[in-house]
Amino acid sequence: MTGGDGDGDVTAAPPLDWKFSQVFGERTAGEEVQEVDIISAIEFDKSGDHLATGDRGGRVVLFERTDAREHGGSRKDLEKADYPSSRHPEFRYKTEFQSHEPEFDYLKSLEIEEKINKIRWCQTANGALFLLSTNDKTIKYWKVQEKKVKKIAEINLDTSKAVGNGSIGNSSVSLSHKSSHTANGECTDNTYASLNKDFSSLGALQSLRLPVVVTSNETSLVARCRRVYAHAHDYHINSISNNSDGETFISADDLRINLWNLEISNQSFNIVDVKPANMEDLTEVITSAEFHPTHCNTLAYSSSKGSIRLIDLRQSALCDRHSKLFEEQESPGSRSFFTEIIASISDIKFGREGRYILSRDYMTLKLWDINMDSGPVSTFQVHEYLRPKLCDLYENDSIFDKFECCLSGDGQRVATGSYSNLFRVFGSGPSSSEATTLEASKNPMRRQVQTPSRPSRSLSSSITRVVRRGGESPGNDANGNSFDFSTKLLHLAWHPTENSIACAAANSLYMYYA
Repeated sequence: MTGGDGDGDVTAAPPLDWKFSQVFGERTAGEEVQEVDIISAIEFDKSGDHLATGDRGGRVVLFERTDAREHGGSRKDLEKADYPSSRHPEFRYKTEFQSHEPEFDYLKSLEIEEKINKIRWCQTANGALFLLSTNDKTIKYWKVQEKKVKKIAEINLDTSKAVGNGSIGNSSVSLSHKSSHTANGECTDNTYASLNKDFSSLGALQSLRLPVVVTSNETSLVARCRRVYAHAHDYHINSISNNSDGETFISADDLRINLWNLEISNQSFNIVDVKPANMEDLTEVITSAEFHPTHCNTLAYSSSKGSIRLIDLRQSALCDRHSKLFEEQESPGSRSFFTEIIASISDIKFGREGRYILSRDYMTLKLWDINMDSGPVSTFQVHEYLRPKLCDLYENDSIFDKFECCLSGDGQRVATGSYSNLFRVFGSGPSSSEATTLEASKNPMRRQVQTPSRPSRSLSSSITRVVRRGGESPGNDANGNSFDFSTKLLHLAWHPTENSIACAAANSLYMYYA
């Protein structure tokens, strides 16, 4: 069976049976959610052993995997064992820290929210974890590591040895070291001797307490901000992405993409600038950007017009020209007031090997092969049933919701969120019929009806063998349930090596495995 990021075609895999694993921050019935507690970013690290979430209150919460350790031995050892491991990924709360605070831009009279827009893990070193977090304007580079706790172990004055006239016995020898320090301004032996003489004449010395600080075996996690990358974006930052070189990263706002070195916070290079000379001529903005997972010179960015551009940093310092353009031609006569709004791409993700790009617009998920720019290889219908309701969605601003998307580590499946705290999982192979609807609750399959895929020819199907899947009846989901537009599942992440998904429903983090 060939994975979705291999060199061959993506072949079908049997549908997965999803089960509830864990929930953090579960709400009780009727409990009101505080705005600051709503999760706004989720990210697994490359190993899958750590998970980070950010919220609207500017906090970053870290979770660590526990099941691999409890088994004894590494996961590689377990894989070599004769028996299969029946355990699924289990995580526990590790630590949290305040990443961003609310700020005020006095020049623009603008409040800057503390909300975390994106989190990206960086390479680990010496047992410490490193990650980037950003709000609308400022990116921060964090180091999280365990430090041994220092405690006051004892007081070095033994009052029982203090003599009647107030002079001190042997317990105060800490002041009379037998070392000599001279030219650099430190104390000499003579100075210590005179100090001792002075102290011995003080009756009040009985009350002197000199604490001895020792390092205990206890450890505590300390988060320290290593760098702050600020004042480089006039518009709201929508993406950050690390480069595979381990040294640089990009940050993108509506009109520009900047390239940074992790070690240099006061300088960045503008590599993409789509700002027109006259802002009235502006027709398109950048919505998402990501580095290629293995080629350090390649990155992709998406736009509000539904196109994805691949750029090569080797071509020029300012990448005004793209090396490849991916977009789907709209059918003539199908254009409406909402066409451009629903075509806007809210998120893009590279597959693990970098051959495929997954994109999410309001209505669909699309899978693109970077070797084929004639159109997407697959299109998955996520919100087709909402087409009759676009006017209502425009009125209540739901049409501008930015849903994220993710791919499984083997490239066999893709996933994205929807309303009523639902998310969809699709098989990404052309012959796969998998289209599963899951609910972010302890019973994920409660709303599930396995909807058979309905491949339908699109205009470009003759040249791109497009597969369209997951269509439902208008107005309702696959079960005929009406939708709640106030509960939306925007953020989710797929474990890099296993079939495990973490997703955010308001302030709750749900985890599922298959």
